[in-house]
Amino acid sequence: MASLAAHLLNPVLRYQVRRKLSGAGDPESVRRAFKTPLPVPRGVRYTEAVIGGIPGEWAEPTAGARPAMTLLYLHGGAYLVCSAETHRPITGALAQRGIRVFAANYRLAPEHPYPAAVEDGLAAYRGLLEQGIAPDRLAIAGDSAGGGLALAILLAAREAGLPMPARAVVFSPWTDLAGTGASAIENDGRDPMIVGSKIAQGAEMYLHGADPLSPHASPLYGDLTGLPPLMIHVGANEVLRDDSVRFDAKARAAGVISLLRIWPVVAHVWPMFHRFVPEGRQTLDDSAAFIRGAARG
Repeated sequence: MASLAAHLLNPVLRYQVRRKLSGAGDPESVRRAFKTPLPVPRGVRYTEAVIGGIPGEWAEPTAGARPAMTLLYLHGGAYLVCSAETHRPITGALAQRGIRVFAANYRLAPEHPYPAAVEDGLAAYRGLLEQGIAPDRLAIAGDSAGGGLALAILLAAREAGLPMPARAVVFSPWTDLAGTGASAIENDGRDPMIVGSKIAQGAEMYLHGADPLSPHASPLYGDLTGLPPLMIHVGANEVLRDDSVRFDAKARAAGVISLLRIWPVVAHVWPMFHRFVPEGRQTLDDSAAFIRGAARG
């Protein structure tokens, strides 16, 4: 059963975010829809860094031993908005749960269209490996566009002959920039944040004429053989629900371990609101345990 907080948050987001996105026809309009800052977790040290030539920041717990697992995190925001700093509610919460997180500030569209984000994410992943972080102590995660980007980076890393990380976790990932999932229509009136009819328009600001069916843009259309164990979280009422459902089915068909969790009522990328929504805390608990479980001795 969904929490009261999850129910109460949805009309707020419908007014604060979806209302603005429904009229957004340019990048600046999209950016204005995501201006409200959220509380940042305490007990976490945030440090600017450059990994593999890509700027970003480390989020690390201030107390206790250095975590066994390192996580590369890719923030969401339709490839147009947000940053490592805006996503501290997630990266900081994962650091609180015993994970060392590098959040990459990959280049954003439309100034830097596809494939700039994939190139930057792959460079950051390669940079972490070159720092001596063993693949079995490394994970990758992301939300929304950053979730799709995390999965695209896995495909790009495999093609480049790089080792796979131990685990991957994605929250409400955008895996199909063509917007062909049935939920884009079925949930258009239910999703309190994302407008189903705007998916293709938003994707074009990033793609800038590139093929939306390219696997590095839409990992749903890639060969998923050899990917690491996945944990996928999505809301039942999201317009992007089928981006997760179809990716999970295709991954399992390719022999990949994939754990799909469909949550009732919750909004798009609800872990961002974990201070208010208990489902967000539970999702982060489950995800951190999944990532930490990859650590050996």
